[in-house]
Amino acid sequence: MRIAVITGASSGMGKQFALKLKDNFSVDEVWLIARNRDRLSETAENCGIPAKVFSMDLGDTNAYFEYINALKENNPDVALLVNCSGFGKFAAFCDTPMQDNLNMIDINCKALTAMTQLTLPYMHEGAKIVNVASVAAYQPIPYINVYAATKSYVLFFSRALNRELKSRKISVTAICPFWTKTAFFDRAINKDDKDVIVKKYAVLYDPEKVVDKAYKDVARGKEISIYGSYARFQCFLTKILPHKFVMNVWLSQQKLKNR
Repeated sequence: MRIAVITGASSGMGKQFALKLKDNFSVDEVWLIARNRDRLSETAENCGIPAKVFSMDLGDTNAYFEYINALKENNPDVALLVNCSGFGKFAAFCDTPMQDNLNMIDINCKALTAMTQLTLPYMHEGAKIVNVASVAAYQPIPYINVYAATKSYVLFFSRALNRELKSRKISVTAICPFWTKTAFFDRAINKDDKDVIVKKYAVLYDPEKVVDKAYKDVARGKEISIYGSYARFQCFLTKILPHKFVMNVWLSQQKLKNR
């Protein structure tokens, strides 16, 4: 049985990867993973191919047993793995509860690493791994520091793993979206905080378009996928400008320099 596995499939880009799967990959079944079973079931009903739902909190290592057992019982040929689970927080490091910071590392880094390692034995020549990083991976960002650092991990882990897996002819693509219209902001922003950290968004991209480009880049075996001219230009600037300067520009843009 040839399958795709998508985490974070209940909303945002993970949901878009699921809904657009049938137009981009030939698989017999898709395995959808997220915490919210109701929203996962909705995605499953609309993705147009047979789907298996795993209601799992990837921050809990005990939750992986259901997935491990399913792999052992079905012995699938995993053609595509999309690691899309993740979240961020917009706040000063010292104002963010320690558990929130640690949970970001657990979901954004540990869960992605675990899913990749558990799934790779079931992947063969021509298979694809998609890891959702961020434009934030290219620079240190005060007040979004833990999130940006976790996405740097995803980017560099993905690039290195892509090189390692060349001999097996399995490709790894890091998706680096800019600000995108998803439920990400519902969790990132503390609505009770009158002093909002992120006050300005240069542009907000459509998640469908981000995923459309991602699928095209994955098919081409590209190492990195970045949608939008503004996003690509910002990534270019972070490569040539001192990070101290880039951080000061960010702080000025968000009116945080005197905070």
